[in-house]
Amino acid sequence: MGSNTTQTFTAQAIRHWTAIEGKSLGYRPAETIFSQGDAAESVMCIHTGGVKLSVLSNTGREAIVAVLGAGDFFGEGCLAGQPVRMERATAIAPSTILAVEKARVIRLLHEQHAVSDRFISDMLARNIRMEKDLIDQFFNSSEQRLAQTLLVLARYGQQDKPRRILPKMSPETLADMAGTTRSRVTFFMDKFERLGFIERSGRLKINSSLLSVVLHE
Repeated sequence: MGSNTTQTFTAQAIRHWTAIEGKSLGYRPAETIFSQGDAAESVMCIHTGGVKLSVLSNTGREAIVAVLGAGDFFGEGCLAGQPVRMERATAIAPSTILAVEKARVIRLLHEQHAVSDRFISDMLARNIRMEKDLIDQFFNSSEQRLAQTLLVLARYGQQDKPRRILPKMSPETLADMAGTTRSRVTFFMDKFERLGFIERSGRLKINSSLLSVVLHE
């Protein structure tokens, strides 16, 4: 294993530490990574792209649990003894996912304390973000939720240099993430572009001025 155990616990770091024992998988937008009820046998780490986690009710209604980006982990429930996946994971952009077997991750966390500390920190930060997103669903307008979704995808507030250029996503995908309708997404995206909050020349560019939508009450 590498000697630099203080480096950020990202997919690139996991690839380095597990060498060829991690399995790199490619997914297209809207492709299922795993489904609710699948055997939980590995921890997933996003190398590039993005993933949404969702749950399906008995009536067939889907609820978005989280939207994750490069460097985020998911499927970690297997480490707590979950035998099956509790949610569905779907790629929201062309994505490269590193799947590391449960036993390898457990051994890594036991052997590398700095890695274990970073992993716990990342999981706690994600849980806090998910709680905030849930609160947003109840109290924020659909316009604010869409702006928040775009900022989360761009990693504003999550790292020193936000990822301002996002892969192209359909209005339907953004509507699912923001908990609103396709027509509302189209309306607000046009408004954001008109105000200079975003740019849509081929790829989607997020400007920091979009924060004003989230901060405005």
